[in-house]
Amino acid sequence: MDTIERIYRAYFTDVYRYCMRLTGDADAAEELTSETFFAAMQKIDRFRGDCELRVWLCEIAKNKYLSEQRRKPTVPLDETAESPDDSPEALAVQRDSADRATEAVHRLEEPYKEVFLLRVYGEMPFEQIGRLFGKTANWACVTFHRAKARVKSELEEHK
Repeated sequence: MDTIERIYRAYFTDVYRYCMRLTGDADAAEELTSETFFAAMQKIDRFRGDCELRVWLCEIAKNKYLSEQRRKPTVPLDETAESPDDSPEALAVQRDSADRATEAVHRLEEPYKEVFLLRVYGEMPFEQIGRLFGKTANWACVTFHRAKARVKSELEEHK
């Protein structure tokens, strides 16, 4: 059995579960898991052993997921589903608030931005986020709450 096959057998379940948390969809998680192992196969000679192999694989999955999310087009306001009681004014205010929040998150410096995105959009536990950065779960929790406070503060300044 070659190295990649052993790695695949040993870590498939962990990587798939991680991808499920990122995507929230079984089909997307399967595709992302496949892409992750394919990329790992191409990059295995670059694995330095600075972290657990599982963490390295999840890092590849996270990067592939975030790259795909950046490429997805956003849905224009006029194509979103409207409820009967949503007035155009209310929708405009909601859209403006969402835009300002997104901009505030994207202005965060690293690692705050990435920790925030992993926690909010990836729904990752702090322990896993900490491992991805080679830090503790407490570090991830503190970093997330600082990022959240910065976003909240910026939004309150521009009310």
